[in-house]
Parts: sequence; structure tokens; C-alpha cells
Amino acid sequence: MIIELDSFEGNLKRFDIEVAGDSVELDVDHARLFAPVRFAGQIYREGSEVDVEGRVEALMEIECARCLQLVQTPLRIEFKVRFLGEKDFEKSEHEVSGDELDADLLKGDRIDLTDIIREQLLLNLPESLFCRLDCQGLCEKCGANRNLIDCNCIENEIDPRWAALKNLK
Repeated sequence: MIIELDSFEGNLKRFDIEVAGDSVELDVDHARLFAPVRFAGQIYREGSEVDVEGRVEALMEIECARCLQLVQTPLRIEFKVRFLGEKDFEKSEHEVSGDELDADLLKGDRIDLTDIIREQLLLNLPESLFCRLDCQGLCEKCGANRNLIDCNCIENEIDPRWAALKNLK
């Protein structure tokens, strides 16, 4: 969804939208959106500076870090993003303040909210998620999911590359 910054009166615009999950391209293999994404917040504009703040709520399917089973997990992300116009986004060398670290370049007079949703989802994906606390993962030998079957692979078998170390004492 594109917001034309010149289209709203005053300097504040509120929004509450729902975006189809398949319209947000995450470009990651281990996670996908399971349901529509809710995006609520406000856009505040003062001169060439634009602040977008709000909340993203999504239901995602993410692979378990041990067994690769899909796990549904809700995400609720509070955020604030600042955009600066080209003239404020100086190209000369200067000391960067803390406020400038969170700022992005505003190109033109429009903001794509779908890009903001995508960015916030990617930044807030869990590093590792487990289907359950006692997940046993995949067998190193045959690749079977140890939560579902007991594959009976020999765990005491020594890798031939390390066999010579067994004789050291």
C-alpha cells in the first residue's frame, strides 16, 4: 500500500490496514506468513522529515531449529521509523547522531507501507525457534525426525576421520 504524503491534510495521518500475507515477500526459506498481516499506526510529517510509528501483528510459520517442523508463532512488533528528505540526508562527512542511525532516505513524496511491514517482520524474526523444549531434532546418520520415530542408528559408531584419535592416551 502506497501512501502519497502530499495527499493528506495537516501533518498527521492514522491508518489501520490488513495486508494479505502473500503480498509481503519475505525472501527467506525458513519462514512464511500464515495469515493476513495487520498494520496500525500513524504517519507524522514535518517539513521533509516523516515519522511512521505503529504496530505490526502477524501469524507466521517458522521452521523448528532442530527438526525443521513448521511452528506457528504470533508476532507483535511495535516500531518507529524515520525518513529524511534528500537535503537533510547529507552526503558530506559528519558525525552521525543517534537519531540519524534510525533514519532512512525518503525518495519522492510517497511511502510504501508494505516495505515497512516486510522490514519489521524480517528484523524481528526469532533467531531460533523450537517446536517444543525437548525437541530431539534430526538423526545425524539417516535424517529421520527423532520426535516421530526411533531410527536405531548406532550412536557409538566413530567417524573414520577421527578413529586415529581413539588410540591416543
